[in-house]
Amino acid sequence: MSVLVLGLGNLLMTDDALGSLTIAQLLRDYRFPEQVELVDGGTLGLDLLPRFEGVSNLLVIDALQMGEAPGTVFRLEGEEVPRAFANKLSVHQMGLQDLLAVSELQGQLPERLVVWGAQAKSIEMGLSLSPEVQTAMAEVIDGILDELKQWGVLVEQVA
Repeated sequence: MSVLVLGLGNLLMTDDALGSLTIAQLLRDYRFPEQVELVDGGTLGLDLLPRFEGVSNLLVIDALQMGEAPGTVFRLEGEEVPRAFANKLSVHQMGLQDLLAVSELQGQLPERLVVWGAQAKSIEMGLSLSPEVQTAMAEVIDGILDELKQWGVLVEQVA
């Protein structure tokens, strides 16, 4: 089993940075086994396609636009994922839809696809998350760690 944990976002756009900042915190606070790759995908879109090769489980982290209260945490799986990204929050989300479609056409779509994220409050220019999304980030990390555990991935916290 090969696992890709992919954070998406733009560090210059307030809450849109959730995915990238979450990857940074996971890399800082935890050790992951060899079969798990953590990638800050930023806003790369289709440039991430080679990363899907040989991946059986894909976990995406992103700020979402779901029409809920800012900071609401979401876990989406399978068919829920394309619907969530239909309401484009930022440029990279259209890239994710394209990435998944091309990956499927090439027969490289991971068997399992899960998205963890939070409802954004703001995606304006700025270098920090809103308080609501900053608070939600801890819940997103707990969800990711639990998800990985369910997948049989043993994660070790750095002392």
